[in-house]
Amino acid sequence: KMPVKKHHPSIKDSTLHMKAKKNIALIAHDHRKMDLLDWAEFNSEFLKNHNLFGTGTTGALVAQKLNLPVYTFKSGPLGGDLQIGTAIVDNEIDMMIFFWDPLQAQPHDVDVKALQRIAIVYNIPLACNRSSADFLITSPLMNSNYERFIVDYSQRFKKDLDD
Repeated sequence: KMPVKKHHPSIKDSTLHMKAKKNIALIAHDHRKMDLLDWAEFNSEFLKNHNLFGTGTTGALVAQKLNLPVYTFKSGPLGGDLQIGTAIVDNEIDMMIFFWDPLQAQPHDVDVKALQRIAIVYNIPLACNRSSADFLITSPLMNSNYERFIVDYSQRFKKDLDD
């Protein structure tokens, strides 16, 4: 007999509410900016229904291309990635589309890795290429309320220390 699947995973500590109108961070490294702009233009009808955020140059380019408001943080290498990470921690970003360059080292690689890590820790949807971004933006969950599971990692650390 198959066990009944629980709706809430055993690792869930709490949930954070995501509204139907999502706060979407748009980020792209230099050699991927044109890819992100092309994707954003193709999906502008979806994006116009949400709040858009971006790192410096990327955010400005998206705003210009789509003629939509985009809240811009600093440029990624100047702290913009860290600012978006803080916004994720503060529950001000619901999902992130981050077209990073897999073939070129970045001067702020540690910040990029930290941003990706924080997106995973706070369980926000994260797309790093066009296919995953297409799947995310066309999901039925995209335009509805959603309860995002949050794991209390401090409990895991405490357990490790107690063992």
